Amino acid sequence: MDTQNISARPHAQSRNDGESHPSRRAGANTRSGGVIHDNARHTTRFTVIGNHLAQHAELSLLAIGLAVHIQSLPGGALIDIRTLAARFPEGKARIAAALRELEAHGYLRRTCERTSGGRVVTRTVSCNQPGRSGATDEPKPTPRRPARREGEPPRRALPAVPQPAYRAPDLLRSAIEVLAGLRRGDPRLLLSVTDVDHLAPGVAAWLERDLPPSAVHHALTADLPAEPLHRPAALLAHRLAAQLPPVPPFRAPAAPEAVRHPLQNCDLCDRAFRGPERGGCRVCRGLRQPATTAHPSG
Repeated sequence: MDTQNISARPHAQSRNDGESHPSRRAGANTRSGGVIHDNARHTTRFTVIGNHLAQHAELSLLAIGLAVHIQSLPGGALIDIRTLAARFPEGKARIAAALRELEAHGYLRRTCERTSGGRVVTRTVSCNQPGRSGATDEPKPTPRRPARREGEPPRRALPAVPQPAYRAPDLLRSAIEVLAGLRRGDPRLLLSVTDVDHLAPGVAAWLERDLPPSAVHHALTADLPAEPLHRPAALLAHRLAAQLPPVPPFRAPAAPEAVRHPLQNCDLCDRAFRGPERGGCRVCRGLRQPATTAHPSG
């Protein structure tokens, strides 16, 4: 059954009815200064956007515009922060904040998946109507937890960890490498795949604050208790949340230092001057005349 597009322009009517002029349409009030729509019907290169997005009461104007841009892109287009920052002038920080807004309100779904080759990739789904599953989404079976043995205490959930501004694949890959390397310094920090998947976003939140992996490794392994660690993942999650450093302040790139050439002696007047190589000083170079070549007369 076809759905009616209430925002589409009605069929053209005769000008005799007095309603075809924009200022005479129903709802137009030229005295109040309100907007008057002069719409043209699109037949190619258009995207249908719901008013729930265009007139969203909680999304920022940047988030609404970014959602419209993303929904207009073809499938498979890159929408990571670096690509969007190269396309728009708002910068990486504002674009990352807008992506978080869209994710919080259901217009974006971002999940990390591990490929068969062991790589961690970010899968991004743009939803033009939040709360409704897209037809392209593949159904995934719900993972089942192993049955708890009789008399075994229930497994407690790990503490929450900080989340990065954007789950870039390279950032999460570096975070997993940090977690995988913890056991080399302390065998008690051997983590399961489930533990790594839970802790990786927290490590990524540290790395995006301009910290090297060695600094995160030291913060997670320094001053560990001497007694056995029954829940090492819980300890690491607590440290990631409690010791999260602040976002570094913005620093403009430093201006390049002026090149200071060494002192040279002029080959003509023996005056000292600074230059990249030996030769004549500025005065002598200005007085030097171009050499003339004598041609034999014909």
